[in-house]
Amino acid sequence: MRQELMSLPKTLAEDVARNLVMVARLLDEDADLAYGYSRVALRLASRVAAVREAAGFASYATERYAEALAEFRACRRMTGTVDLWPVMADCERGMGRPERALEMAGASEVHKLDRAGQVEMRLVAAGARRDMGQNDAAVVTLQSPELASNAVHPWTARLRYAYADALLAAGREDEAREWFAKSLEADQSGSTDASDRLAQLDGVAFVDALDDADDEQPAADETAAEDRDGVADSVDGGNAAEDEVTEAAEGEAGDDEGRKDREAGDAGEPDVDLTDEADPTAFLDDPFKEPSKNTEG
Repeated sequence: MRQELMSLPKTLAEDVARNLVMVARLLDEDADLAYGYSRVALRLASRVAAVREAAGFASYATERYAEALAEFRACRRMTGTVDLWPVMADCERGMGRPERALEMAGASEVHKLDRAGQVEMRLVAAGARRDMGQNDAAVVTLQSPELASNAVHPWTARLRYAYADALLAAGREDEAREWFAKSLEADQSGSTDASDRLAQLDGVAFVDALDDADDEQPAADETAAEDRDGVADSVDGGNAAEDEVTEAAEGEAGDDEGRKDREAGDAGEPDVDLTDEADPTAFLDDPFKEPSKNTEG
């Protein structure tokens, strides 16, 4: 790639290189952002094969299979190599054309691939068989010297995993479990979820402790709230009882004062004279004024 970029002016080459570096860094973490950087590099240097390849992989990672296939084809025309043949066939699968992928798996270009490339082509062909509902044929497609070998290569875990998955789709669960275990043994980089698949087959369910804590927290909060409400009710009840006692005491005191007032009234205050001599209309001028007693003049 460095040699290809040297054909560009220095400043332009540096700009393109920076964008390609970002594509490589982000491709696995944020494919959409990597795709954006690849489009910038493509606008700057569309005649550089490395740029077309990077744009192809960014499109492939974001499932833009038609764009990816176009970029891979352009790169192949520029370089004349067949290294991208398996991923080009997988783009055909992504576009809903598994028959085309199988045709590419039987093409002469496959014989020009290295061992890793041939394994990738076998994986794509098996996937195409499964796309067509041919699960037993997918199992047969993956049976190869590379699968039977005890040696561990970068592609070994993925090959064994694909074989286990095909066996499970074909209804051969016991064999599938065996090959998921073999995939896990070879998966030194954690590229597959073979351990999870084994757990599923064994009926083991994993529970996230953090999720459980989150679920229990609202219940704890509700319990605490109920306890606080209970304490508040008890306090209110005690206050109400105290108020009743106070009111009763005040009532008794009022009765005593009323009794004393009545006794004092009986002893000294004169009665109001409401005989006929009193003027019944005297309070009409002031409805709140008590009729006064008539005095003889």
